[in-house]
Amino acid sequence: MTVTRRAAILNCNGRRPRDSAHQSRAAFAFKHPTPVFDWLLVPLLPPTRCFPAPPARRVSHWPAAWLRLVIAPVAQRALTSGFGGSMRRVTLFVNGSPRNGKVVAVYGTLSDLLSVASNKLGIKATSVYNGKGGLIDDIALIRDDDVLFVCEGEPFIDPQTDARPHEELTGAHTDWLTLNVGGRYFTTTRSTLVNKEPDSMLAHMFKDKDAWGNKQDHRGAFLIDRSPEYFEPILNYLRHGQLIVNDGINLLGVLEEARFFGIDSLIEHLEIAIKNSQPAEDHSPISRKEFVRFLLATPTKSELRCQGLNFSGADLSRLDLRYINFKMANLSRCNLAHANLCCANLERADLSGSVLDCANLQGVKMLCSNAEGASLKGCNFEDPSGIKANLEGANLKGVDMEGSQMTGINLRVATLKNAKLKNCNLRGATLAGTDLENCDLSGCDLQEANLRGSNVKGAIFEEMLTPLHMSQSVR
Repeated sequence: MTVTRRAAILNCNGRRPRDSAHQSRAAFAFKHPTPVFDWLLVPLLPPTRCFPAPPARRVSHWPAAWLRLVIAPVAQRALTSGFGGSMRRVTLFVNGSPRNGKVVAVYGTLSDLLSVASNKLGIKATSVYNGKGGLIDDIALIRDDDVLFVCEGEPFIDPQTDARPHEELTGAHTDWLTLNVGGRYFTTTRSTLVNKEPDSMLAHMFKDKDAWGNKQDHRGAFLIDRSPEYFEPILNYLRHGQLIVNDGINLLGVLEEARFFGIDSLIEHLEIAIKNSQPAEDHSPISRKEFVRFLLATPTKSELRCQGLNFSGADLSRLDLRYINFKMANLSRCNLAHANLCCANLERADLSGSVLDCANLQGVKMLCSNAEGASLKGCNFEDPSGIKANLEGANLKGVDMEGSQMTGINLRVATLKNAKLKNCNLRGATLAGTDLENCDLSGCDLQEANLRGSNVKGAIFEEMLTPLHMSQSVR
């Protein structure tokens, strides 16, 4: 080569040699061209004076021969290895993918290569395979221009088998695709996602290829950011039309996914399944034992709310039920004899057929309650502090309230038809608009009671303790 020849006849200062030894080397270089790297080492030869002058015939040959045989291989290795070690170029791919490879330089140890692969490919590289699936455990096994596949711990995936483009597959049952749902892979066909529910989101996503610009991961799987646990029953439903859910999977989660993907027929199945899976409502009444345990677990200063509860037929006699909220509770046929219901709220409660004999009902609220046929003999409605019991609008048909203390009680527009109020203390009671038809008021104290507008047809007023003034009753 020209460069070699010119370099061979120049000394280290760029001038022509002045002695016979350098001239001999130049002549040898013209006759025996060496690789291009030879000229780099010509200045490295020792000065001519370091070599005693051999016979004239051999002077022109041995320096160049020494250069070719001894120094040239060293220079060759230095140039190819970058003067610093065993460096090679390789192409790295993510396991199973023949695309988006990275060309990197190999140096140092296998750990260094894995670190470079992690940075270049954006994964956590743990192992390297060659193109035939052989695990590389020594960097010395890597050759220049090798194609390597980097894994994150999973087994080797042959890119020739697993990465065929979907466009090459034809036919309704061969149009396979892979979904990456929340990090879990599902393999199915395009027709499965499209045919069963053509108006669903999945059908629109995969009906026309790349119509939605679906994102794919390094393996070519379509990315869907949803829960794989709840997606699996949906995919199985699209395959065979049956709702099959494994144990431990919440049907409400599957229902939410079905609504997200717009699979209407599955939504109906799930709603029915959820309704059937729920335990039947327990309408059985609360027993005395359960309620006592409930009372003991509640601090005395806390408000106890028993609204709407079913106590039908329960024995709650002699219990301290002060300030408890029984609003709209079912207390029919309950035994509340001698119970303390002071300031309890029985508004709109059902007390029909109950027994409240000798109960303490001071300041009780029984607005619009139903106590038809109940027994309230000897009850105390009178509160010394002035809080009046309120039974406005209550249904007290046929109740037996004989001998009860009801001073100042509010019975406005209540119904006391056929009730027994013998010997009751009704001083200052409000009975305006009350239905007292056929009510037995014998021996009652009605002093200052308000009977305006009340219906006293057929009422019995015998043995009254105080005279009843006409001004107290309008009709």
